[in-house]
Amino acid sequence: MATTHEPIQAPARESSAPAFDVKRIREDFPILKQKVHGRPLVYLDNAATSQKPAKVIEAILRFYTHDCSNVHRGVHLLSERATEAYEGARIKVQRFLNAFDWREIVFVRGTTEGINLVAQTYGRRNVRAGDEVLITAMEHHSNIVPWQILCEEKGAHLRVAPINDRGELIVEEFEKLLNARTRLVAAAHVSNALGSINPVRQIVQMAHAINVPVLLDGAQATPHMKVDVQELGCDFYAFSGHKVFGPTGIGALYAKAELLEAMPPFQGGGDMISSVTFEKTIYNDIPYKFEAGTPNIADVYGLGAALDYVNQVGLANIASYEHALLSYATEAIQQIPGVRIIGTAREKAGVISFVLEGVHAHDVGTILDREGIAVRTGHHCAQPVMDRFGVPATVRASLAFYNTKQEINALAAGIQRVKALFG
Repeated sequence: MATTHEPIQAPARESSAPAFDVKRIREDFPILKQKVHGRPLVYLDNAATSQKPAKVIEAILRFYTHDCSNVHRGVHLLSERATEAYEGARIKVQRFLNAFDWREIVFVRGTTEGINLVAQTYGRRNVRAGDEVLITAMEHHSNIVPWQILCEEKGAHLRVAPINDRGELIVEEFEKLLNARTRLVAAAHVSNALGSINPVRQIVQMAHAINVPVLLDGAQATPHMKVDVQELGCDFYAFSGHKVFGPTGIGALYAKAELLEAMPPFQGGGDMISSVTFEKTIYNDIPYKFEAGTPNIADVYGLGAALDYVNQVGLANIASYEHALLSYATEAIQQIPGVRIIGTAREKAGVISFVLEGVHAHDVGTILDREGIAVRTGHHCAQPVMDRFGVPATVRASLAFYNTKQEINALAAGIQRVKALFG
């Protein structure tokens, strides 16, 4: 059946936030109170997934204990409550990204699914043999593989703009790769492996100058800075709820309404239709045309609560605090003999990726874990980045606004202990 429910209006994107107090904020995250191997947890794996404030956990529990019902399809009270909260969360995402219209927000499982949706709908309809898709050398596999699949299917070519030794996009080379055959640009807003912040506004302007649409992978940007898709001018923007202190398995894709209207459905099934006969199906209006089947309702509740929480803390507060913490951590770690930081861009988010001379990254991570310190080791789903810097893997410490200087000190001391063990 067709969906005619109109979302309720949500609170403004960000309210006046109180002064930043990291000690108070840490009280909101139950998991941070635990010990690991008998030591206080130092969680520095936020680029992989962030921890969840109690309000997010409570929101999911509220759905299952109070509102549990399917959305859009019922006239009973539980369904009406669930639908109101579900569509209210869509408005919160709209406000969070400053999208022009709530219809431009499609719920997906995360950034990966959002990118695949664009590749398999807009891409399949608009990319043909001999065409080109342009990405950068710092992309996550999720912004490489979908375009490889599309290009292989269509006989198109994937072009890669290089990065310099600091891990920054070489803008002049990117511009040279834009041409009459380019059909789409797809770029990370922030690199997950390096922390580099791409000049995305400039990327969009250069691409739009020759009428090429731009998709931005916002998975690593939305937890750390304000994102305004109207100001950026991008055509698509995808992010994951679990990176921005919400649940796993939920995220959102922003796409300009006129593009969504012209794109074919991604999947077929219930709720993405207006009418079905054996002879013909009429698709639902956007964004529902792209949301087949029963959605992840509980985690949409959680995502809405996460965005409320981030707005309450204040993205300006978060960005300022994390910038100072990143500077402190960078100085502390680069002073350790034998450590080489991979990715030293002048514009960075809270990621420090490094190697320790004579010690494999996995060994560093294993020993740090025994100290209660959680970091990520490996290629971080960015193998071409590792190849670019000539390393098989790095240790990645990634920050969030609940991390502290004391935790950075613990990390530095842990690295020193690793050095001592390996002599």
